[in-house]
Amino acid sequence: MTAVLIREQFAQARQRGLRARDAAQAIGQSEGAVVAAHAGMQEGPLRALPLLPRWLEILQSLQACGPLMALTRNESTVHEKTGVYQQLSANGPVGLALGEDIDLRLFFDRWHAGFVVTEVPAQGEAQASLQFYDPHGQAVHKIYPRAQTERTAWEQVLQRWADPGQAVVFEAGAAPRTLPAPADTAARCATEFAQAWAGMSDTHQFFGLLRRFGLERQQALSLVEGRFTRRVATDAVRQLLLAAALDGTPIMVFVSSPGCIQIHSGPVQRVEPLAMRGQTWLNVLDPGFNLHLREDRIASAWVVEKPGDCGTVSSLEVFDTEGALMAMFFGARKPGQPELAGWRELLAPLSPQPAGAVPA
Repeated sequence: MTAVLIREQFAQARQRGLRARDAAQAIGQSEGAVVAAHAGMQEGPLRALPLLPRWLEILQSLQACGPLMALTRNESTVHEKTGVYQQLSANGPVGLALGEDIDLRLFFDRWHAGFVVTEVPAQGEAQASLQFYDPHGQAVHKIYPRAQTERTAWEQVLQRWADPGQAVVFEAGAAPRTLPAPADTAARCATEFAQAWAGMSDTHQFFGLLRRFGLERQQALSLVEGRFTRRVATDAVRQLLLAAALDGTPIMVFVSSPGCIQIHSGPVQRVEPLAMRGQTWLNVLDPGFNLHLREDRIASAWVVEKPGDCGTVSSLEVFDTEGALMAMFFGARKPGQPELAGWRELLAPLSPQPAGAVPA
């Protein structure tokens, strides 16, 4: 499909009321490919300028802009956090943002292209954002100005890193997904895996265990079910957020894209489910933090316990109908501090998974 045809079909899909990401999928394109098709456009409702591929430096330059809105999403969950980009660093391809509000884990080897994207609504002012995509055109992170943003500094960032002459090409199709190991292979390693799990001294060692044993995440959780994990009902997120909002227990909410993990730490207050167009969204609508989670796509939920640097660290992990991780929830804590008793009290009453229900 040519760039001209992509632009025409995308505009028609947007006129039908579809959001940009959904409109791209409706015409059989990745969101990144649609943005790339608008590169260099001087007119129209969507315009894009490629960025120099200097991802850490771009993010470091944002501190002067003051508060910005960071957006990270996957297929089923959107995480929006407003704050200042501070304490940006990297060790090889792995980066960190450790600001008071903007807390990110960045995997720059998955960052393939970035753009200044300007959207011009039929009514109202044009809005420019920074958008970054993986090799398959899936968004890994987006950044938007807010009312408190220092506009002069923001415009300087956009101009400094734009590279109009750069051509961006994305790979066709979706990125390959991690598949479960064969059942007999998983069964053979179950005892050794459980012993390795029990021997963890830091929750981050879990990722190494998955690689070492060749296990998919939910498969790993099922191997230690009854000892370190338990399945709970698919309305567990709603139960948890409503209870946390009621008693004020601070929590952590992790949502990941292919190249970024975005984290909220603190209380939640306004929790609102919303049924719309055959979809059920579970929303947190707080100043500085919004979460939008497709509750109707939750296929399985697990309470997980891992040995940590200061005792057991407990979490709620939820997976969608494709088996992909939607979000993780923890009690708010600093390294070296034990888990809050209030957080464990939120997890304890979560309803078990109904008999006969099988996770995707």
